[in-house]
Amino acid sequence: MFNVGPGEIAIVFGLALLIFGPKKLPELGKALGQGIGNFKRSLTEAQSEMATAIKDSDKPEEKSKIS
Repeated sequence: MFNVGPGEIAIVFGLALLIFGPKKLPELGKALGQGIGNFKRSLTEAQSEMATAIKDSDKPEEKSKIS
């Protein structure tokens, strides 16, 4: 789909360096990494909950008896 080469990556990195400066760039990278990690963790939890809900819905329900 997108063919990104080393030239394009260097241009994006250079622009980010000019905009944010050399001191802020590592902080932004760390924040981006943490955000991606949190997103992946949330996605895994949601998939697990959906799988559990589907598994539970496949079980036949027990009818309660009033004695």
